Amino acid sequence: MENLFSLVDNDQDFFSRRCIWVNGPVIVGAGPSGLATAACLREQGVPFMVIERADCIASLWQRRTYDRLKLHLPKQFCQLPNLPFPQHFPEYPSKKQFIDYLESYARKFNINPKFNECVQSSRYDETSGLWRVKTVATCGLNRTEFEYICRWLVVATGENAECVMPEIEGLGEFKGEIIHAADYKSGENFKGKKVLVVGCGNSGMELSLDLCNHNASPSLVCRSSVHVLPREIFGKSTFELACLMMQWLPLWLVDKLLLIFAWLVLGNIEKYGLKRPSQGPLQLKDTKGKTPVLDIGTLEKIRSGDIKVVQGIKRLNNDNVELVNGENLDIDAVVLATGYRSNVPSWLQEGEFFSKNGFPKSPFPNGWKGNSGLYAVGFTKRGLSGASSDAMKIAQDIGETWKQETKQKKQHTTACHRRCISQF
Repeated sequence: MENLFSLVDNDQDFFSRRCIWVNGPVIVGAGPSGLATAACLREQGVPFMVIERADCIASLWQRRTYDRLKLHLPKQFCQLPNLPFPQHFPEYPSKKQFIDYLESYARKFNINPKFNECVQSSRYDETSGLWRVKTVATCGLNRTEFEYICRWLVVATGENAECVMPEIEGLGEFKGEIIHAADYKSGENFKGKKVLVVGCGNSGMELSLDLCNHNASPSLVCRSSVHVLPREIFGKSTFELACLMMQWLPLWLVDKLLLIFAWLVLGNIEKYGLKRPSQGPLQLKDTKGKTPVLDIGTLEKIRSGDIKVVQGIKRLNNDNVELVNGENLDIDAVVLATGYRSNVPSWLQEGEFFSKNGFPKSPFPNGWKGNSGLYAVGFTKRGLSGASSDAMKIAQDIGETWKQETKQKKQHTTACHRRCISQF
């Protein structure tokens, strides 16, 4: 309370917005990472508040993913702490099944985020030793400013908060439809059209397959090198197989074996215009966070010629694209499967823990805790399993402090109560 008075005395703007004291951490983001942290805090008996800019939990999954999406890894590697997937779910749950799972997760742990509330800024107040999180809540045309005062701040906005829009010459001149993969739902809307898909990661590959299955004619821009692995090798998940091998073998050898298995299952992909990086798939993931593509049928369509792999773009014109090799393609639409980025630098006023790209400076497994009660979850570049691991660490760390201080307060309160009684 003394800290709170100090904060008021040093800020004349304190009463210009609705100020709320949070007796516990503020969690920014109600995606899987934020939900996992909240659930773990609940298990520790620590109160919390979750703030979410969208109108639902897991807005990336609910609002910005395509209909045919499924988890790329087996469900046992994607479940959140303290609640496994239902047994009747398939090994690779669908988008709807995963959203149902997250909603049941929020209900089970009584997680009720404050929706439609966007964080404008957050900074640590050195004088009071507290975090100040300023938000704007929207309800229709009404806007309300809030300021949350808390001791702990958990950044759970994740790696995919904002769409990456590439700079392509002539993008504004193209007369056809241009959308980001975040707005793509189904190839049904592109039936019979020639579609240029920019980006050859998992999303670009899968969108190209979906377009092909809906009788569109996709051309996949593969400007950089990419690792393509089969989703399963000899009936076993490639990811699970890699995890097993890494228990006994060095990373470089696991990479060699994965590439041999990939060649046996998929053949030589370079003759189709897909050049492999010089680094192995796991090493590349570990050093640069670039995830290998897990093939679910796209390569078969590339081999048959239903999906055309093309080189980088030189420029877009009214109704066609000029490639860097001088080739021109007539196209009707462009889908930008160019990924996402963190938005942390736009609202968090802090320069020690987070770097300019919005990721913790310390790599996994040390990027979950900063100074002055600052934490990060969902930035490991290791998917849901990495987020779950950090969520448990964060909750345990805060929980230990919470329990020690709560115990001290109880002892102090008991003594005061006896003194009060003795006065009457």
